[in-house]
Amino acid sequence: MDFEYDAKTEDYRKRLLAFMDEHVYPAEPDFHTPGGGGWEPPAALAPLKAAAKEAGLWNLFLPGEHGAGLTNLQYAPLAEITGRSPAVAPPALNCAAPDTGNMEVLAEFGTAEQQEKWLRPLLAGEIRSAFAMTEPQVASSDATNIGTRIERDGDDYVINGHKFYITGAMNSNCRIFIVMGKTDPDAARHVQQSQILVPRDTPGLTVKRGMTVMGYTDGDHGGHAELIFENVRVPASNLIGEEGGGFAISQARLGPGRIHHCMRLIGMAERALEMMCTRALARTTFGKTLAEQGVIQDWIAESRVRIEQSRLLVLKAAWLMDTVGNKGAHTEIQAIKIAVPSTVEWILDKAIQTHGAAGLSQDTPLAGIWASARMLRLADGPDEVHKRSLAHRELKRYRSGS
Repeated sequence: MDFEYDAKTEDYRKRLLAFMDEHVYPAEPDFHTPGGGGWEPPAALAPLKAAAKEAGLWNLFLPGEHGAGLTNLQYAPLAEITGRSPAVAPPALNCAAPDTGNMEVLAEFGTAEQQEKWLRPLLAGEIRSAFAMTEPQVASSDATNIGTRIERDGDDYVINGHKFYITGAMNSNCRIFIVMGKTDPDAARHVQQSQILVPRDTPGLTVKRGMTVMGYTDGDHGGHAELIFENVRVPASNLIGEEGGGFAISQARLGPGRIHHCMRLIGMAERALEMMCTRALARTTFGKTLAEQGVIQDWIAESRVRIEQSRLLVLKAAWLMDTVGNKGAHTEIQAIKIAVPSTVEWILDKAIQTHGAAGLSQDTPLAGIWASARMLRLADGPDEVHKRSLAHRELKRYRSGS
């Protein structure tokens, strides 16, 4: 690997860093809505999106003709920069989950009609979307447990099921849901599921309630929601791909999503370390600045080491995805999903501790970022599932006959 950024990446970095200073950081107070706040993103988001488009900082995550044409390795340092302000920068640049993953699905698996109706307005930032997979009645860490039914009835499919923690669903501009459910419960385990497009205004679809994350609304996503599907009827043409292809599509969707999360987490960690150092130099206890206290110095040194380790692992995963594909990078993708969220959670915890009571308040972004990092130890698969899969892959190398 060459560790120097190429000219294209460096150009984007310079422009993005300037955009963060001029537009993103000043807008942060408007986006900070701890528990009980509204679900809608603040009015400040619209002018930020317009400024990002004008600056040419739009859809950076998406390779190919639909996006900026960046590789994963080129996008990684840009996503890290946006991670420094995770509630503001990603939605401002149209690079926020779950829209990113949904756009990737529609770009790769959607029909021309589906792309025109839903992908085009998503790429333009005119609408938002959601991915409805997680369910309250089953262990959704095993996606084959999904209980929602998608049954063919003539020229339609009828959907019945119960979903929760569906990211983005509380945003009134969320116009389309990609719903994961079972079309054939008797088929082989990994071909029972399918994915289908359900417009928000379809009769029988109820947004039951909003759901917080550690008391935060996660307003940049538009909030998470519990959904009920009762005899929801959509045309058969809304099916994405083929019947039984839902599990494979979800795996294709989650691979890039996992690395994007980890890229942004590096930026969260850098922001936390910066705040920790600034606070440590500014506060005095027992006749010394916090920066002179041995325990604080240990936290700062350990944080830098952990950030550098995590960044290198993320960059290796991005490089492998570009050179040998997602399957070839499977081990590294799982490794970063295991290592990075917990590492960044640790760094954020020390930054909060350094800030004392202020670190728990709405006066700094630390508490909200910590909640996001903690959530990512569950989102896109919990740590334990990735460890199980990674261990099986390692053991396979040593089993007789493998």
